[in-house]
Amino acid sequence: MADHQLRHVATFCGQCNCGCPELFIDPAADDDRRVVITDDFGQRIQLSLVQLAAIVDDARAGVLDEALAGVR
Repeated sequence: MADHQLRHVATFCGQCNCGCPELFIDPAADDDRRVVITDDFGQRIQLSLVQLAAIVDDARAGVLDEALAGVR
């Protein structure tokens, strides 16, 4: 997968210059690896659009709020 094919979707944080985590779509990737999330250490994970949709649904339902309640 060549990075020039990645379509940028979102930058998480973005208020610094530390290489914030980012979300991309790779239109050339197989369906199960189409979503690419990079972290600020240069690592990446790939997942399907179905998996991303499940994360978004959980976030909308407050699952992530509950998970972060004890951390903040």
